[in-house]
Amino acid sequence: MRTLLRYRVELIRFAAEHIQHMQKALEQMNVKLSHVISDLTGVTGLAIVDAILNGERDLKKLAGLRDARVHASEETIMKSLEGDYRLEHLITLRHSLDLYRHYQLKIGELDKKMEAFMSSLPDRVDISQCPLPARRKKSRAHKQHNAPAFDLRTHCYRILGVDLTAIHGVDEVTAHVVVTEVGADFSAFPRASAFCGWLRLCPNNKITGGRILSHRTQKGKNRLAQALRNAAQTLHSSQSALGDYYRRMRAKLGPAEATTAAAHKLARIIYHMITTGQEFDETRLEKQNEKQLKKREFRIRRQALEPGYQLVPVSS
Repeated sequence: MRTLLRYRVELIRFAAEHIQHMQKALEQMNVKLSHVISDLTGVTGLAIVDAILNGERDLKKLAGLRDARVHASEETIMKSLEGDYRLEHLITLRHSLDLYRHYQLKIGELDKKMEAFMSSLPDRVDISQCPLPARRKKSRAHKQHNAPAFDLRTHCYRILGVDLTAIHGVDEVTAHVVVTEVGADFSAFPRASAFCGWLRLCPNNKITGGRILSHRTQKGKNRLAQALRNAAQTLHSSQSALGDYYRRMRAKLGPAEATTAAAHKLARIIYHMITTGQEFDETRLEKQNEKQLKKREFRIRRQALEPGYQLVPVSS
């Protein structure tokens, strides 16, 4: 499964290159479709590109293929389709589209094989006795563009025994990386610190004479660590305790260090959940945030007392 997932990432990268070739062919024809549609390989983008390759040049008919979810109006799309449809660029566009769909077909075939492998892995929880919990996140669940075509969340829950997607910032794809890179057996890591050290998410303090010269993390290309960093970056707008932690670290350390600190915390949460079999409990993080708020309030009050001021709380 680890090999297949890594190979799948390469197939996605190859498909993305052909999307860029499609965008380049359109730009060379002075067609600015990618400027008004965020995803050229979406429903609207592919419908318009197919119509262009089939010989349609009526801008109104092409803009009429717009999906109702697209924010751009038909008039805006019509203006973006005004261009010089030269034969050599149409040939390039055709080949790039065919190759993109070829890789999408291969990714779909690979997903079926990956699902068969995941189905053969042992269960840590009986779904019939302990069904998959409902999503607790406030945000609407949406499927990622390159997510596997099968029920990945249920498989990860069955294999790991806990629902990692209950953690803010962690989705099915990140949980899948946990399954393929580590698995359900964390016995190789006696403590959470050992697990975070393996991920290269712990500070690597260089001390001489009792003085810390550097605390940068060690360099590494751990795929799970990168997945956790990507998950940590999504916490910037999360209205949760983890989101508050990320924003606090960002204000204190900067964006790069805050991403590493949040990924470190996500790794510890995942380790605790899998090793103990307990579900994600956000109240513990909320208590930690309350302590931080009290420390901040005490610091502000002390700073106000130095010039002779006294803070008065605003009545709600």
